[in-house]
Amino acid sequence: MQVFEACIFDLDGVIVDTAVYHFKAWKRLANELGFNFTEAQNEKLKGISRVKSLELILAWGGMEKSAEEQQILATRKNEWYVDMIHHMTPEEILPGTKELLDNLRAAGIKTALGSASKNATVILEKVGILPLFDALVDGNTVSASKPDPEVFLKGAEALGISPAKCIVFEDAIAGVQAAKAAGMKVVGIGEEDVLGEADLVVSSLEQIDLQTLTNLYSK
Repeated sequence: MQVFEACIFDLDGVIVDTAVYHFKAWKRLANELGFNFTEAQNEKLKGISRVKSLELILAWGGMEKSAEEQQILATRKNEWYVDMIHHMTPEEILPGTKELLDNLRAAGIKTALGSASKNATVILEKVGILPLFDALVDGNTVSASKPDPEVFLKGAEALGISPAKCIVFEDAIAGVQAAKAAGMKVVGIGEEDVLGEADLVVSSLEQIDLQTLTNLYSK
């Protein structure tokens, strides 16, 4: 039977949910500029860069800012966000994550993080699971955004494992597409009708065990 040798995890929406902190920081910025920012609007920012997000928010607020002013605003928002994630605790790890990481480690399966976040190390440290990863590939080490496969290919390279022997865990369409482009099996965390391109879709990592992954990889 074919055996997979590594698992690569996206961060936000798979291991932790930091979307609430992004929302609070953007809302604070919008409010200071004199207009509101809703959760529905925040949903439209998923997977979009900080700069692009700010451009959309300013447009929604009917405001125009110079490139220099935009840079100042984006930096201010990020400082608020970073301050909030520095107060994260192990209680914020999503259900099933710690157990799966422990089981993979016990079975000798390598693990890596593959995320666009530039704050991934801080987040993993604060929630207490940094030592459970053999490699970290984040926004500080990749230049191309998903659906480009760079982040996952670099993860496999950092682990010394062939991409074909890796399974990726993702909650976004662009991430699923990136994993497929890298030649990897992918488990979607979320809704079947959104992540249908994934090889398997579950609502949370609580539904995943080693046997499920072995069966998936052997298909």
